[in-house]
Amino acid sequence: MREQSSTRRVADKFRKRIADQEWAPGYRMPSRGELAQEYGVTEAVIRRAQEALIVEGLLEGRVGSGTYVAEPRERVRVVRSPERERTSGSAFEADMAALGKRATWESRSDAMVPAPADIAARLGIPEGDYCVRTTYEYLANDKPVQLSTSWEPYSITAGSLVVMPEAGPLAGEGVVRRMAEVGIKVTRAAERPEPGHADAEEANLLGIQKGALVTRIQRTYYSDDGRAVETADIVVPTALCEIVYDVSFGS
Repeated sequence: MREQSSTRRVADKFRKRIADQEWAPGYRMPSRGELAQEYGVTEAVIRRAQEALIVEGLLEGRVGSGTYVAEPRERVRVVRSPERERTSGSAFEADMAALGKRATWESRSDAMVPAPADIAARLGIPEGDYCVRTTYEYLANDKPVQLSTSWEPYSITAGSLVVMPEAGPLAGEGVVRRMAEVGIKVTRAAERPEPGHADAEEANLLGIQKGALVTRIQRTYYSDDGRAVETADIVVPTALCEIVYDVSFGS
């Protein structure tokens, strides 16, 4: 309990020095040993206080270099809306354009990946059936803000020009338009958001601390006959993004 109290006290003092601009963005903090001596605590307390502020986005650790005061990063707004899926182009690109930011993304698709049990259950296919798996890293002004892993049954698009989501004539146009190309009408999407914490790989890709708060969205698209045609796991870091659900009601 005493160390927890000390950690909170030291973290509060760090926050004040940052808020007062005594430690400005880009400032390299003294070593943990120096800070431990200054505050009369152990290096473990300093480490935990720094980790707490890294999670909050106030500090950032640089491997082999030390801990620095982070440059402020504006939270971007990510809109979740069925109406946006019916338009051409990328919804993420439209979101970033509305904020005056340049949207880009990096992706990798692998065909004929056996579906693990949980993905197979979401898609309503036998475990081990082949899927096209695509991983995405979305960036705003070249800074990562969102991750996604998408799974599509290979049998749906095999042999077509849209088998790879980011290749062919409809590259980057989204699930709804690509499925229409093979005669499938997507009419519904179900999303299940849950709070969580970034694992080591996610933290590394997003430039955040391991354990930082994220929202995990499990999304599945369905055709007009109720068939699941794609499912994805989306990771949205709380410190970098706010999620807005924009739901329209028919007359």
